[in-house]
Amino acid sequence: MLIFVTNRKLCKDDFLNRIHQLAKGKPHAIMLREKDISLKEYEELAIKINHICEVHQVPLIINQIISVAAKLKQRNIHLSMENLRKYKYDLLPFLQIGASVHSVDEAIEAQDLGASYLIAGHIFSTDCKKGVPPRGLPFLKEVCDSVSIPVFAIGGITTDKLKDVAMTGAKGVCIMSEAMTCLNPEELVNHFHM
Repeated sequence: MLIFVTNRKLCKDDFLNRIHQLAKGKPHAIMLREKDISLKEYEELAIKINHICEVHQVPLIINQIISVAAKLKQRNIHLSMENLRKYKYDLLPFLQIGASVHSVDEAIEAQDLGASYLIAGHIFSTDCKKGVPPRGLPFLKEVCDSVSIPVFAIGGITTDKLKDVAMTGAKGVCIMSEAMTCLNPEELVNHFHM
């Protein structure tokens, strides 16, 4: 399974057109992760991307902002551990609740708090986390072994690493940099089958 994660700063062409092309490829979901914009800008972007996702019948995952998810009647939310703890009583309307985890203890806690899936990382070196050492495949395997919900790997994932990632028990991967920069976004899904 494959989740595309947005980062419009990495995108050198038309951002919405790229989302359209990525959605055409039918990934498992697209996560709108833009962290550096105002609530109003995020909501406006979410409305546009939600429309694209609906056209292609690809789920949109709202990152962190529960109020926008509620307003758009989105059933998929992804939260940091801090926000999962903080909003654990506000998550009833959501069908899928994701959590970003960076340790086995967080993975177990997230599952106990009602997470439907986890994103664990970063697994390999990535320009997005320059200077921060990757956690590696042993960490990913430990996380996968500690929970019964699906785990997605994030961070420096390339096609040549998919087999190793799959061997840890991870159910899928999250791709950001390549999704925002590749030449043929519509075909990217085909390269990341696990």
